[in-house]
Amino acid sequence: MRKPVALRLSAALGTLALAAATGVVLSMPTASAASAGATGYATQNGGTTGGAGGTTVKATTGTQIHAALCARASTSTPITIQVEGTVTVGNTAKVSGAGCNTAAGVIELKGISNVTLVGVGSGAVFDQIGIHIRQSSNIIVQNVTVQNVKKSGSPTSNGGDAIGMESDVHNVWVDHATLIASGGESEGYDGLFDMKDGTQYVTLSYSILRNSGRGGLVGSSDSDLANGPVTFHHNRYENIDSRTPLLRGATAHIYNNYYVSLNESGINPRAGGKAKVDNNYFKDSKDVLGTFYTDLPGYWQVSGNIFDNVTWSEPGEDNNPAGPNPTSNTTVSIPYAYSLDAATCVPSIVTATAGANNGLKVSDGNCAATTPTATATSNPTSTATATATPTATATSTPGGTNLSIGADADGSSKASGTSYGNVRDGDTSTYWSPAGSTGSISIKWGSATTVSKINIREASGATGNIGSWRVLNADTGAVLTSGSGAGVISFTSTSLKKVTFEITGSTATPRVAEFETYA
Repeated sequence: MRKPVALRLSAALGTLALAAATGVVLSMPTASAASAGATGYATQNGGTTGGAGGTTVKATTGTQIHAALCARASTSTPITIQVEGTVTVGNTAKVSGAGCNTAAGVIELKGISNVTLVGVGSGAVFDQIGIHIRQSSNIIVQNVTVQNVKKSGSPTSNGGDAIGMESDVHNVWVDHATLIASGGESEGYDGLFDMKDGTQYVTLSYSILRNSGRGGLVGSSDSDLANGPVTFHHNRYENIDSRTPLLRGATAHIYNNYYVSLNESGINPRAGGKAKVDNNYFKDSKDVLGTFYTDLPGYWQVSGNIFDNVTWSEPGEDNNPAGPNPTSNTTVSIPYAYSLDAATCVPSIVTATAGANNGLKVSDGNCAATTPTATATSNPTSTATATATPTATATSTPGGTNLSIGADADGSSKASGTSYGNVRDGDTSTYWSPAGSTGSISIKWGSATTVSKINIREASGATGNIGSWRVLNADTGAVLTSGSGAGVISFTSTSLKKVTFEITGSTATPRVAEFETYA
């Protein structure tokens, strides 16, 4: 039997202590935000673009992160915060302002939207301080290390979660993160990546979760069942006792992950939870899939996985392992496009791409690592600096057929008395308006349709209200173009089933009379 995680850390911690004592500095490669967009379930429900189209600010302390959020005009004004250095409880104070609701001793992303938090330069380390996402949406956290966050002992932060989401959170993409603890609950730690109380449309990709009693959960109790869906792909879970993840009533798509030394249990759907488990590699582990510690069953669909030196316990009243020969007992429909690496190459491709300060490399879908081209932005400073973005042209209607006529439409929450269908009915006297100052509206077709231009027509009396925006391929989450102002927008000809116009900033309440699409 393997020893619990806390008992197998002494050698590693001794090495770190020796390095600290001798003044050894571990160097980290330079990193910057990449242009590749969100993946998985974070691409659904209007998509996840973070602070795209907004200002870019540099921060080196938690207080500066809070100050950047608070300096915004509103809680939804887009912003990208580039973090370099070590953030601690000691340098993270509460800051007040129109665009925030912060607290001391935790990175508080509460009641906000349209934010990207990204590590740059020599790296961003959140040391013994957690990232708390609450009542928020459209959040990206990328290229950061969060380590040794405790719920007991000293210092404490975020209930012991490295990254924790709760209370009506949706559309979050965490990418190329390294989340590390130094033991389990008895040592003062909780989960590395927790979602509860109405957290939906989340993706965790290309990340490392290591040395923890608990990897993470979706749903805090057997009555907290309104969470998910969630995607986990190309992550490395290593030396974890359980919860990789625990799914209470939630749906998860789990593919191309590398699991090493899961000590007690692994993927644990229960209370109606469902997991689609594709092309993962499990090594030197126990009970990597099944319903454990409860008599409330969960379900799984499995294909293409490799089980390398995996042991399985005997079934019991509160123990239903999927192995030793896992077979599917449900089906899970996935609404987005994705590419599967062969399970045989998962150890190598995840090792080459996952974690912070790894160059933001991703898989090319064929077992090879590639680096997305970085987006050119203005040089950030400690104060907000605007990035240059293209502006839509106010020209006449493009030639050809308006493909929106006869298509379908959906989007984010709409204001009272408006309809998604008003944007594709050919009638400029009707319109759709988001419930707030930002939101997204989509045109979709039953089959792939080629689009290269859209024309956004604002309703009478609302001309000029639309500020910054992004156009997304909603099938993949890819950003086709971004800019500001309504009018004709051109981009590379793309075949898709759904195109989304996301308003990330506005001067007054936006009103979209027509969302025209053209080949």
